[in-house]
Amino acid sequence: MSQDVKLIQLLSDGRFHSGEELGSILGVSRAAVWKMLRSFAALGLCVQAVPAKGYRLQEPLELLDGALIQSVLSPRAKRLLSELELLSTVDSTNRHAQRAAAQGAKSGYVCIAEHQSAGRGRRGRTWISPFGANLYLSVYRRFHLSFAALAGLSLAVGVAVLKALHHTDLSGMGLKWPNDILWEGRKLGGVLVELTGEASGPCDVVVGVGLNVRMPKGAGEEIEQPWVDVRTIAGGRSISRNHLGGLVLQELLTGLEDFEQLGFEGFRADWLRWDLAKGKEVELRLNDKVVYGRALGIDSSGALLLDERGTVHTYNAGEVTLRVRDDTVA
Repeated sequence: MSQDVKLIQLLSDGRFHSGEELGSILGVSRAAVWKMLRSFAALGLCVQAVPAKGYRLQEPLELLDGALIQSVLSPRAKRLLSELELLSTVDSTNRHAQRAAAQGAKSGYVCIAEHQSAGRGRRGRTWISPFGANLYLSVYRRFHLSFAALAGLSLAVGVAVLKALHHTDLSGMGLKWPNDILWEGRKLGGVLVELTGEASGPCDVVVGVGLNVRMPKGAGEEIEQPWVDVRTIAGGRSISRNHLGGLVLQELLTGLEDFEQLGFEGFRADWLRWDLAKGKEVELRLNDKVVYGRALGIDSSGALLLDERGTVHTYNAGEVTLRVRDDTVA
């Protein structure tokens, strides 16, 4: 464990700690403590310094706890989990999971990070990932299916995440095709699914999920679209990040196995129930082209159905962005 992470653990209670106390525990000088604290801004952490009191984080942190996360899992989910790796900081959990798979990790491997230095969303977007604030997790699973049979998988993952959120008694959330989780037009979470393998199968799949739990205001200012976090939806009520992580992991592990057996049809009814665009006028951006129409839902493979002046066209997920008209969410 690095000195920086040890220092964050010491400050995670949100109380004041003197530089002398911190330096003594870490075995470094007060100047070294101050130098480490100055570097915390790059992690999205805000440190308050008050003379005669010392240093504290602006807010207490609930750091990741593997035992608490796994305590939420059902016996079935525990059977599907081959390994849970907790990371303090990583470039991206998806990249880390891909590296782990290349090095022999078994299907069912999961990594969850406190911080991502290069978090990724769909279409190459950056996923803002401050330390200890939100959920950044990836699951590796091997599917004995063809690429074609995995159509709709990213939509199924969105359904799984929304099911997990509903276990917390939160309401008002929905899905925007293909897999954004929204609340009142603001983005709460997203999904990034990456596939490798033979076209006819088997396929190695890494599923990444980013979920805003307690986004610091300063970090949120870097996000280029309207956003929301779990804390806001809950009216300021505290929801355990570890408990929520366990719920998400529970639904992902079991949902991915269900998808292998049932395909997208096993998720389509739930997706349509939570579809925020169905029946609304939308615009679809395909690289340099914009298409307008009325969203009619999705077909059996998860493709978007769009009524364009009386003619229904289908569009697959990929390098596509959907906007509900007069909605600024990308």
